[in-house]
Amino acid sequence: MQIESVKVVFPEDSNVVLGQSHFIKTVEDIYEAVVGTVPQAKFGVAFCEASGPCLVRVEGNDDELKKIAADNAMRIGAGHSFIIVLRESYPINILSRIKDVQEVCGILCATANSLEVLVVDNGRGRGIVGVIDGERPKGVEGENDIADRKDLLRKIGYKR
Repeated sequence: MQIESVKVVFPEDSNVVLGQSHFIKTVEDIYEAVVGTVPQAKFGVAFCEASGPCLVRVEGNDDELKKIAADNAMRIGAGHSFIIVLRESYPINILSRIKDVQEVCGILCATANSLEVLVVDNGRGRGIVGVIDGERPKGVEGENDIADRKDLLRKIGYKR
């Protein structure tokens, strides 16, 4: 077996959600979940089929983001994984709804940080063994950091 680190490439003004699912209708159901929750969101979703023709299935409402999602899915190449590339919304707005999609097994990460996916390849297939999301901590927050965090949450509308 071989372990590879696959860099996820996406625009700075977007976020990604990476997860695992189990059925070909995943892309359609995630599409409906996103547009039904945040209608103004722009996104692309790609799902790696794990049997039959083993295609990357793609949906979304933005051609650029659909292509980015498909390109990342092909590089990751892990069966039954999906990736959503999202603009004009945050993952926090859609995560509960995505988790409620019947065929979604789990979410591995939701981030705007640099992201690498650790993939194991056994010669027959590939699976995700983990993710590296952003950078390691540089310390523990102090009083000024706490105030900055609270200010940011209020500025972007998540706290009053």
